[in-house]
Amino acid sequence: MEWSLKSDKEIETMREGGRLLASVLEALRKETKVGVETMWLDTVSKKLIHEGGAQPAFLGYLPAGGKRPYPFTLCVSVNDCVVHGIPSDYAIRNGDLVKLDLGLKYKGWFVDSAITVGIGVIDARSKRLMETTKTALRLGIEEAQTGRTLGDIGAAVEEAVRHGGFTIVRSLTGHGIGRELHEEPTVLNFGKRGEGRVLKPGTVLAIEPMTAMGSGTVKQFEDDSYRTSDGSLAAHFEHTVAITSEGPMILTSL
Repeated sequence: MEWSLKSDKEIETMREGGRLLASVLEALRKETKVGVETMWLDTVSKKLIHEGGAQPAFLGYLPAGGKRPYPFTLCVSVNDCVVHGIPSDYAIRNGDLVKLDLGLKYKGWFVDSAITVGIGVIDARSKRLMETTKTALRLGIEEAQTGRTLGDIGAAVEEAVRHGGFTIVRSLTGHGIGRELHEEPTVLNFGKRGEGRVLKPGTVLAIEPMTAMGSGTVKQFEDDSYRTSDGSLAAHFEHTVAITSEGPMILTSL
């Protein structure tokens, strides 16, 4: 199946939205601390997105495999919850790993990004999990070059995670993005170099390694959140990235 290619002008509009999203995530990162209820983070994210002239991407969105439209602006996934965690009255605790996954729609274009925040004093293995996942994202983005393949991205991500001693959550993936929040192609976090579709200028991808300390298998719960089957800690980082003739352009950075 073909996927849509974006013009330079369209990518620039997505970049504007991406800067806004990055600023909101940075504000949320500063708010994410011991004693803060995760519902408060959702309230902050919605307010800041609207103040920036954009709309929440996740609010009311029905993802593939979901049982109901998502009822909040922000996904807050704590510890063994990998993605799609529901904001609640849970008060963040010392040692938690908190995944903040956020998307917005700006001038008709979607952007998507995620960070993992370690709260207070976290152990060395948890720090390494976060750093490994962040490195995997960086190396995956480096492969987002004209003429390379989706398999090159997946292989780079998988190799980095394996080298760090952790596991890819293989059943959860990245995706194309643009006029729709989820577009073709599916962006796997594993693969073989040189395999898969060739990347062209104008391709825009949400690249998002999701990793675990344990087996990497997950269960989908009744609220549509995904948690590791063995209860092991998980991490998640994501950027929206455009493939250009000059190389990869991260759209969701300040």
